[in-house]
Amino acid sequence: MNLDKKPNAVKEAWDGLLKPVFVPASIVIFAMIAFAVVYSSTAADAFTSLNTAITDGVGWWYILATTGFVVFALYCGISRVGNIRLGRDDEKPEFGVMSWFAMLFSAGMGIGLVFYGVAEPLSHYVVPPEAGGVAGSTDAAANQAMELTLFHWGLHAWAIYVVVGLGLAYMTYRKGRPLSVRWLLEPLLGRKRIEGGIGHAIDTVAIIGTLFGVATSLGFGVQQISAGLSYLGWVESNNWLTVLLIAGVTGLATFSVVSGVSKGLKWLSNINMGLAAGLAIFVLVAGPTLFLMQSWVQNLGGYIQALPEMMLRTSPFADDGWAGAWTIFYWGWWMSWAPFVGMFIARISRGRTIREFVFGVLLAPTIIGSLWFTIFGDAGILRQRENGDLLVDGAVDTNTSLFQLLDGLPLATMSSVLAIFVIVFFFVTSSDSGSLVIDILSTGGELEPPKITRVYWSILEGTAATILLLVGGTGSLTALQTMSIATAVPFSIILVLACVSMVKAFRYDVATTPRYVRVTQTPTTSGPEEPERTADGAPKRRKRVGISSTFSGLGPSTVGLTTPSNGHVVLAVHEVSSESLEVDPDTGAVEFSQDSGPVDPLRGEVFDSQEFADSHEGQSQSNS
Repeated sequence: MNLDKKPNAVKEAWDGLLKPVFVPASIVIFAMIAFAVVYSSTAADAFTSLNTAITDGVGWWYILATTGFVVFALYCGISRVGNIRLGRDDEKPEFGVMSWFAMLFSAGMGIGLVFYGVAEPLSHYVVPPEAGGVAGSTDAAANQAMELTLFHWGLHAWAIYVVVGLGLAYMTYRKGRPLSVRWLLEPLLGRKRIEGGIGHAIDTVAIIGTLFGVATSLGFGVQQISAGLSYLGWVESNNWLTVLLIAGVTGLATFSVVSGVSKGLKWLSNINMGLAAGLAIFVLVAGPTLFLMQSWVQNLGGYIQALPEMMLRTSPFADDGWAGAWTIFYWGWWMSWAPFVGMFIARISRGRTIREFVFGVLLAPTIIGSLWFTIFGDAGILRQRENGDLLVDGAVDTNTSLFQLLDGLPLATMSSVLAIFVIVFFFVTSSDSGSLVIDILSTGGELEPPKITRVYWSILEGTAATILLLVGGTGSLTALQTMSIATAVPFSIILVLACVSMVKAFRYDVATTPRYVRVTQTPTTSGPEEPERTADGAPKRRKRVGISSTFSGLGPSTVGLTTPSNGHVVLAVHEVSSESLEVDPDTGAVEFSQDSGPVDPLRGEVFDSQEFADSHEGQSQSNS
């Protein structure tokens, strides 16, 4: 194909792509879609078999790795690493605290919360995991159901996003690297490998995982939209409806890409957040309000108490397949979404310290998610306990459970329509944002990639979701789940290596970044003075002046260390290891050896980019 004869927009887009990433990622994605089409007659069984193989083979690895990500995040937030700023040392946060929390809430919301809001807690209540040893439809099962739900949507989910988001923010805003997943491993592998085949493979894996992760969410969304319209009696669910819904919503997402109205997209997202919050408030007020508020407090306590036992549960003696259908699927799904969500939270967190980042990202969405699942999940469990009308043929229908709950509240039709609008808007924004993130990866970190390639990825996401739903048949949910956990297998290894790589970079940063202390000097006197006394003869309490200090021990090489008129001196203090010190055996003088200091894992590399010039690393090198 002669690219010179293409229209300019197409040629420019092609020239801007990173071919060693774009081409392999596209080939693998098309191959996986083609496999589903060619073997459509046996695809359902194939997906079931593959799901079982992955669950039995690497399920333990997913559980161990995800818990390790929680430990990594807490280490970064609690240790001295937390003092590092994601940007220059003097840089202020780009967004205020409330705006930042609101955007984290936006990232934490998605089709999954609407799809599983009622269905997941109710499922765990009716059919609890065998490993939990709790009988279904009991008080204990109700409490355990909420603990398990918050476990899946709480700290573990967001710790996965912390790994990618923190790494991207650190490497981009502090070290000046392009906004791409590959650079998370530069401290471990070096720049040469990252810019070569290994780096291309990392971004390729990230693209494939993200596309199928977003496609899974789109599949869930269209299933619920179709079920909602059918439940309201407006249409009959069938394959044609599935295709039309995905085509329609993907068309809206594609239009938003082509139009380039970023303000319109932001406006649409804000409206969607408002609609989702309105739906939750409606259920809270129209439902058993006092019961739900009491349940929320208990759910938080139960989650905290049960977390140590659940986080390493692999259920080796259970054969009910519960772990594969829920926990392992979720960990794979979150890993697939990690580049998408991680890149988003990285871009809104410039200027914050790592401590602020970690605890903001871990706690804010977890608390919001706990409130969402309490409102919808506990309302559904209470409804089932009192009326017993939320099951379909004795089981939970994940597609219709939300609409069944709303059907028992006032303004049922209106609230159901509102729920459908929320799902559609999530569908549009997820497809558009997912396309943008994938396109950034396929262009090597270009923040404003061509619109035509964003259209390409948007259509490909919709195509993947459609085919997986159609060839999966009655097991379409299994097909979606299988693709998520399968594409997350290689990316989980990248995430673990990213943790090791980031710790290596953080340790150097902590060792070389000074801590600033203010030293004040108290006035001295030539001898003892009679203390001042009050009117009744009692000694008057002296007022604290500051910290008494002396610099007389510093040698003559010290210059400029004088106490200014305001009475204090600001010093930059570096901690040094004993290996970096040389002691003269005769005089006892201590000298610092720069050669024995910490080694920079990034080796002082320089980049010819605006991101590098604006970063802490770039400015440090320009000032040295």
